[in-house]
Amino acid sequence: METRRPLVAGNWKMHLLGAEAAAYCRRLLAAELPPLPEVVLLPSFPLLAAVAEALGGSPVGLGAQNLHPEPRGAHTGEVSAAQLVDAGCRWVLCGHSERRREQAEDDELVARKARAALAGGLAPVVCVGETLEERRAGRTFDVLARQAETLPLDPRLVVAYEPVWAIGSGETATVEVAEHAHAFLRTRFERRGGGELAAALRIVYGGSVTPENAAALAAGRGVDGFLVGGASLDPERFRAIISSFAAPRAAPRGLP
Repeated sequence: METRRPLVAGNWKMHLLGAEAAAYCRRLLAAELPPLPEVVLLPSFPLLAAVAEALGGSPVGLGAQNLHPEPRGAHTGEVSAAQLVDAGCRWVLCGHSERRREQAEDDELVARKARAALAGGLAPVVCVGETLEERRAGRTFDVLARQAETLPLDPRLVVAYEPVWAIGSGETATVEVAEHAHAFLRTRFERRGGGELAAALRIVYGGSVTPENAAALAAGRGVDGFLVGGASLDPERFRAIISSFAAPRAAPRGLP
């Protein structure tokens, strides 16, 4: 059996206000969470202080949705790894497809952000995934290989496979699609960094994860957790997704 601890992260995107965020945390923590999965909330920047206070002393981790690749400087509107750590964060999201699309973030910039996060004491959750057009053209693995190639070789890295066509669309990749993508990514990291790194690396799935499909996806080989969007905005639905990881994962299988 593999030893990687499942990670379930809730990406709130640009939702909730301070009082709503604090109430959410109280509801999420009202009952004991399952002990196996590691749980992280990723609120927007203005909510970090309120969420950090509400989560204080709990097992739920705090992360941010973005950071700047430089440690300091004249970068108006940006935040550094050190500032996020100071705000109570231990995690940070890098390269979400919405930022790749809306802020034109390319693979090299995403890799720089991941390296900055690691250097600053944060664990980066780096998103990779293909568009619908790329999938229809049979280029899924080419896209994943390109996106993964520049990422740092560090066991603290978490890779989130998020097929772009499934994010916020209500469409979800099948378990087989997720398994194949995760196995492909793990094989790429094994070639670059060796078997020990590949075995330690957590690869999670994102893309319209809900309580209704979480159990089937969680049972997929090599699926080490979830990056949850819309369903994470309801603490009861998010708790149900967290609960889909109640036992050790099956060992991942590779691809030829």
